[in-house]
Amino acid sequence: MDTLAEKHTIVLFDYPGIGESEGELSSDIAEVAAVGVKLMENLGINKFHAAGWSYGGLVAQTALFMNRDKVAKVVLIGTNPPGINEVPFDKTFFERALKPVNDLEDETVAFFEPSSEKSRAASKASFDRIAVKLDRTKIPSTPEQFQKYFEGSAMMKKDIHDYRGQYKTLKNPVLVISADHDISFAVENWFPLLRHAPSMQHIIINDAGHGLQHQEPVLIAGYISLFLS
Repeated sequence: MDTLAEKHTIVLFDYPGIGESEGELSSDIAEVAAVGVKLMENLGINKFHAAGWSYGGLVAQTALFMNRDKVAKVVLIGTNPPGINEVPFDKTFFERALKPVNDLEDETVAFFEPSSEKSRAASKASFDRIAVKLDRTKIPSTPEQFQKYFEGSAMMKKDIHDYRGQYKTLKNPVLVISADHDISFAVENWFPLLRHAPSMQHIIINDAGHGLQHQEPVLIAGYISLFLS
């Protein structure tokens, strides 16, 4: 965020019921996506880019297809395309990520590549860097909150509006950034879509996991900045 903010205006917000925001997170991902769009409208920003990681990537895609005229470009990090995807979540991810509190080893397994010494070192650096400004009481880690994420993800899997098919005619530029070994949102799930999404570009980060932007923050910020410009 710091690197991107050197050249761009960044609007960060918590979804309703998450972090600093009051209210309750909706299980309807369209309602969640509408929150970000309404926020930008209230700030007087009628044309903007959207970026999202993981579940946020599903939200960003929903916002895009619901508001093609307002969302100029989209950046999707460590997430899945809409519809049925071939590679499911690895159970190891849930074993680690669904704990109320994650220690360094949990984060290394869930969000990095534990077989890589480079990735392990990046995990420790990220853990220490984020801990400086992290209020752990704000982390959305209750079973009820996780369930809302799962319900929203299930909506994207059903894809009743055929967002997956709409990629064929989409003009808005889309940048997908994936890790080569994401045990939650597998990189392979994008491959069948790429030839049928002419406005999409795809970057793969090697020796990385689900938290790839934590492992390579400056590199990925550079890719995003280039794409946006």
